[in-house]
This record gives sequence, structure tokens and C-alpha cells, in this order.
Amino acid sequence: MSRRDTLVHLFAGGCGGTVGAILTCPLEVVKTRLQSSTMTLYISEVQLSAVNGAGVARVAPPGPLHCLKLILEREGPRSLFRGLGPNLVGVAPSRAIYFAAYSTAKEKLNSVLEPDSTQVHMVSAGLAGFTAITATNPIWLIKTRLQLDARNRGEKRMSALECVRRVYRTDGARGFYRGMSASYAGISETVIHFVIYESIKRRLLESRSSGNVDEEDDASRDVSDFAGMMLAAATSKTCATTIAYPHEVIRTRLREEGSRYRSFFQTLGTVFREEGSGALYRGLSTHLVRQIPNTAIMMCTYELVVYLLDG
Repeated sequence: MSRRDTLVHLFAGGCGGTVGAILTCPLEVVKTRLQSSTMTLYISEVQLSAVNGAGVARVAPPGPLHCLKLILEREGPRSLFRGLGPNLVGVAPSRAIYFAAYSTAKEKLNSVLEPDSTQVHMVSAGLAGFTAITATNPIWLIKTRLQLDARNRGEKRMSALECVRRVYRTDGARGFYRGMSASYAGISETVIHFVIYESIKRRLLESRSSGNVDEEDDASRDVSDFAGMMLAAATSKTCATTIAYPHEVIRTRLREEGSRYRSFFQTLGTVFREEGSGALYRGLSTHLVRQIPNTAIMMCTYELVVYLLDG
């Protein structure tokens, strides 16, 4: 891969991640709140805080719409964009690193293994995910802390800089890497996603090449191609997310401030024992509603930018 090709993939990946993050930020906040053990409920003006699984009363967690309503009523619309700053700071380099690493690894492996095989896509996606997670975990930890910082209207909100200081003061440099083990476990989602995506994409391209494209103009073919890419991205991400979702809940728990959760398996066992298996899928519906358009937008933007820059 030439230097120009690498820069194209870096820029395209960054653009795709940024556009998707902005458009789906409110759903990201709702999802994170639902995953947290510090979910706060308001019932008849009485606040019941269930902290780390122990609270005044055992209350079923609210659904996505109820959670959204609580945020709007108690904190205001601005809270739906909590953590957007770190998200925008992190999403471009994260996606850029990911796509560049994925493309580079795939090219290298194609010369060793069967070109464009399932093994190539799996290993490439895994290496790309590991690289991006290691490089950007501190940014995502700050984002999660800000999203969980629930404060009523009028109260001073914690800034990203203040959050950084609190993390360092409490846990030191190691504190910025909390939840990284769960993110590594989440590489399985990325691997499944790209294997399915590349398979559907290849079938779409084969279908197009075998069809009679002379009867269609260039504009119609372009629209059809990008619609197909969006469908491929949405389908592959839905399957992967549903299979690997529990790591998302565990990661959020590990990143909570003052959390008693210490490691991936300790958190998994604690959540399962105290809250049941259903807690490992809390926020899944919101996550799917967010991830499907986010991934479709991201992948379509990525493919579009690469297409435009490659001429």
C-alpha cells in the first residue's frame, strides 16, 4: 500500500467515524446510562439511587424511552450530548487508526494466506481492533465518565479536563486504562462484523459484475452500490453486536467512578450473580438502534470518501 493510499484510508475512516458519532450521540448517552450500575430513578419526586446493585429498593431499570424522558426532565437536552467532546476528539483518530491498520494488515496477509479469505478478514480486523483500543482507551474512559455524570438543571457540570484530573488523582495513570480488558474481549464483535461485511460486499460486487450494467447509467449504479454497502454494514453489525454485547456492559461497569468492579471476569460474575443474566444485555435495544445507523453511516462515508479520493 502506497503512502497516499494509507492517508486516504486514514482520512476516510476519520470522516466516517466523526459523522456517525455526531448523529447518534444522544442514543450513546442513553445506552451508557442503562448499562451503568448507578442508574437513578425518580418516582413521585423521590430519588432512589441503586449504587453498585444495592439500593433503597429493588426497582426494575427503566426502558430506553423512560431513561430518555428522565434525562430530558431532570438534566435538560444538553445532557444528551454529554461526552461528545471526547467522542469527537477520539473517534477520528480511533477510526482512522482502525481502518489504516485493517487495510495494511489485510494487504500483508493477502500475500501470505489465501487472498481476501475469511482468515485474512478475521486476523486483520482483530489486529486493527487491538491497535485502536490500546491507543485510544483513555479518551473513551473520559467519555464514559462524562456520560454517567448525571446532574440536575442548573448544577455545574464536570468538564473533560476536570474528569482527567479526578481520574489521575484517584487511580493514577493506570486509571485511564480501566475497561480495556473488556474492549479487547469486544474485538470478537469487530471480527464477526467485518467477516460478514466483506462477504456481503463481495457478493454484491459479484452480482453487479455478472449483471448487465450497460443498460444503467453511472449515477444509478453509484446509488445502488452505496445503498448495498449500507445494507451490508447494517446487517453485519446487527449480528455481531447481538452476539458480543455483554462486553459493553462489563466495560461500562469497569469505567464507573469509585466502582467496586476490578476485572473482566470478576465483573461478569458479579453482575450475573447479583442482577441475573438479563443485566448483561441491558441497553441492547438502544445499542442496536444506535449502532445500525451509526455503522451504516460510518461505512458508507468511508467507502464514499475512498471512492471520491481514488477517482
